[in-house]
Amino acid sequence: QVQVVESGGGLVQAGGSLRLSCTASRLNVADRAMAWFRQGPGKEREGVSCLNYIGPAANYADSVKGRFTISKDNAKNTLYLQMNGLKPEDTAMYYCAASRWQMCGQFRVSDFDYWGQGTQVTVSS
Repeated sequence: QVQVVESGGGLVQAGGSLRLSCTASRLNVADRAMAWFRQGPGKEREGVSCLNYIGPAANYADSVKGRFTISKDNAKNTLYLQMNGLKPEDTAMYYCAASRWQMCGQFRVSDFDYWGQGTQVTVSS
């Protein structure tokens, strides 16, 4: 069965950096759009960044533009999210997701068929 597994979350001070990784099995990240979502306490799940199957152009939420960078390594079948300049409002559970489409479009939650269990990111002030 398809598995998507995130790693790399943790506790960091404001202004710090983290790199999240997402490794897929029985699913080829080279063939479809891949994205990161997050869900903070009491909030709805929101799209953070999405990468089209062909790369490198990506979509970013306005709140993370200029601070976060999405990328992938097709040989390792792994998606990454480099997060710099972290802020307390970035605190959330971060999820990796695989789309049923090749392109991100509006990268709505409903476009994504496979989800990881999430990795917690906590930013202290």
